[in-house]
Amino acid sequence: MSNENLMSKRWLVAIMGTLLQVCLGTVYAWSFFQKPIMKANGWNNTQAAWAFSLAIFFLGLAAAWGGMNLPKYGPRKLAMGGGLLFGIGYLIGGYALSIQSLPLLYIGYGAIGGMGLGLGYVTPVATAAKWFPDKKGFITGMVVMGFGFGALVMSKVLAPMFMAQFNNNVSSVFYSLGIVMLILTLPAGYFLVNPPAGFVPTGYTPAAISAANQASQDSVTSKQCILSLRFLLMWVVFFFNIIAGIMFIGFQSPMIQDLLKKTLDPATLTDPKVIASLAVSGATLIAVSSIFNGVGRFFWGGLSDKIGRVQTFRLILGSQFLVFVGLMFVTNPIVFGVLVCYILLCYGGGFGSMPSFVLDVFGAKHMPVVYGVILTAWGCGGIVGPQIVAFLKDNFAAQAAQYTFVSAAALLMSGLLLTLALSNKRYEPKAVGQEVKPLPAAD
Repeated sequence: MSNENLMSKRWLVAIMGTLLQVCLGTVYAWSFFQKPIMKANGWNNTQAAWAFSLAIFFLGLAAAWGGMNLPKYGPRKLAMGGGLLFGIGYLIGGYALSIQSLPLLYIGYGAIGGMGLGLGYVTPVATAAKWFPDKKGFITGMVVMGFGFGALVMSKVLAPMFMAQFNNNVSSVFYSLGIVMLILTLPAGYFLVNPPAGFVPTGYTPAAISAANQASQDSVTSKQCILSLRFLLMWVVFFFNIIAGIMFIGFQSPMIQDLLKKTLDPATLTDPKVIASLAVSGATLIAVSSIFNGVGRFFWGGLSDKIGRVQTFRLILGSQFLVFVGLMFVTNPIVFGVLVCYILLCYGGGFGSMPSFVLDVFGAKHMPVVYGVILTAWGCGGIVGPQIVAFLKDNFAAQAAQYTFVSAAALLMSGLLLTLALSNKRYEPKAVGQEVKPLPAAD
């Protein structure tokens, strides 16, 4: 195949990878279903939230396994396998809701669906990065942007459509979503393939292939990278940023509904029309914030190409710290929504910047393994973030929001301080040689 055809094919890979991410990103609309599931089954916040937490946790585990085994199985098999498991997770989740089985919901939507998420997520990111060495931050930001937009598609298109069609029967909605996911993810995954050996984009002539950098990359193992202090610091910074954002992803709809209730006459809160209006407001926030989640991956990923990865994370963490402090004093629902959107912009930014950060620090050779393992921070954040909020809402209802904001602010400040010990330099054990600078960008 000519280089011209390969240049066209790499965009097909990127587009299909983005489509796959949109489908997987529907998991971020979980808060749309949180209250309906609780109401239909008599479960509390913590019980229902564990389904979402487990899905994100198993996402992290499966992404780590997928990253390590991507060279062995190839992107097509892992991507299609991930789509298959994700669709099956929805189907099992639908059956679990029909029989009101919380353990089966955890197994189906949480474990099986979560494993599908992990395999499907890590594959297009690592694969697209190989096709676009000249646009690392831009293209990884674009691909993961799709994941952020998934909540928009779910909260404003798929979920309302199926909820109306099945008269708010969440079980039937999950069945339908499972079928839709299978129809869309399997073909998208089929198009994900690695570039041929020796592929170099037309016009890409960086002074990148220096003997020193190549030797340093070959002299380091993936295990050394993962066990390094640099990796640990990157993991913790990523983890703290994830917790701050995922707190809202899991509960933004109930949070804004609770805030809106304070502006209404208590006598009207049992009115079905008022209840429906509150639900619409929650879905609207999910949809709008998901746009910022998606754009943030693209925006911050591209910005990191210009100002550096560490500098980008410092901006992301520091600005969010100020926002969370401000949230402690906000009572206006519109202002609350605006600040949530900014938090989701920064949340997405972490995912848009981390792939290229890993590439710069550990090199393309170790990208699939190291990036897969660093996504375990996402899995752990998926447990910690939602469960903090669920616990606070179940046990300290009146002060839950304030305690949530204080917790997030403390974590973000801790992460900001940790970035002071990070750099953009290429990792190399001291026993091998001094650290070298990352490969320069394309001319």
